[in-house]
Amino acid sequence: MIRPEPILAVANVEKSSKWYQKLLNCKSAHGGSIFEILTNENNEQILSLHRWEVHGHPTLADPTKETGNGLILYFVVDDLNLIWANAKKLNAKIEEEPHLNTNSGRREFSIRDLDNYYISITCDH
Repeated sequence: MIRPEPILAVANVEKSSKWYQKLLNCKSAHGGSIFEILTNENNEQILSLHRWEVHGHPTLADPTKETGNGLILYFVVDDLNLIWANAKKLNAKIEEEPHLNTNSGRREFSIRDLDNYYISITCDH
């Protein structure tokens, strides 16, 4: 089995953790101001958050570089309407409202998170 577990560098781990928990209905499995692990309802890791410039990781060392160039965080969810409502409650910066992506054949929408990462949310049905 191969399963990605992306790690994002963020300015404020605790604040970003709460934002993602509210958006995706996920939960904290680690907590703290330096590193966080977020899990789904099956306790599977879906995302980690790491404070910039800690632990010497070369790609997490310089917050002055363009955030997320070449990256789309792409989440597949069961209830697109629920996550859309969550995004609106969070006043997320909307990039694209829910629509049918003709390339994938899926409904999706795109937003920015607190650190300006580009996020696309989609569902299989």
